[in-house]
Amino acid sequence: MSTAAATPARPGQVLADLLPASRVRDVALVLGGAALTGLAAQIAVPIPGSPVPVTGQTFAALLVGTTLGAQRGFLALAVYALAGVAGVPWFASGTSGATAVSFGYILGMLLASTVVGALARRGADRNVWRMAGTMLVGEAIIYAIGVPYLAYAADLSASAAIAAGLTPFLIGDALKAALAMGLLPTAWKFAGR
Repeated sequence: MSTAAATPARPGQVLADLLPASRVRDVALVLGGAALTGLAAQIAVPIPGSPVPVTGQTFAALLVGTTLGAQRGFLALAVYALAGVAGVPWFASGTSGATAVSFGYILGMLLASTVVGALARRGADRNVWRMAGTMLVGEAIIYAIGVPYLAYAADLSASAAIAAGLTPFLIGDALKAALAMGLLPTAWKFAGR
């Protein structure tokens, strides 16, 4: 975590780096990122035939990663995951613990927030098309871990896990990606003023 003073936007920065640097800032951003993810997980819509609901959690996890950067994004999602495993009821629909069939998605979000944070530090969050690619990479990572975990935890075949844990979410994820495509590049434009 950086302790240098924030300067106007420059290459190698993420949005959080525009705030004055301090350890207090970094701790607040990590805890805030964990809390945002926990709050977004409470926006949960059940999907018929799937044990996994549609939530705002994936969007929050990717937003946390891109705005905080790889290190703080990883720490925020690690706090979120560890607190949820320890019993804080802030996984989807107020659940907690590591035994849920959807826990693989949480592990995927941990890795995805780190990867999209690293991409954002390389400027991937500063224009619409690179942000679209960044969101697609993040979503792919979440599913690459979440769907096999779902298959294992729910004793589903690969095709059943894909049908229950991937296919129903594609349209919603496209909408979340479109929102991020507009939100983050616009934030950078405002930050440059």
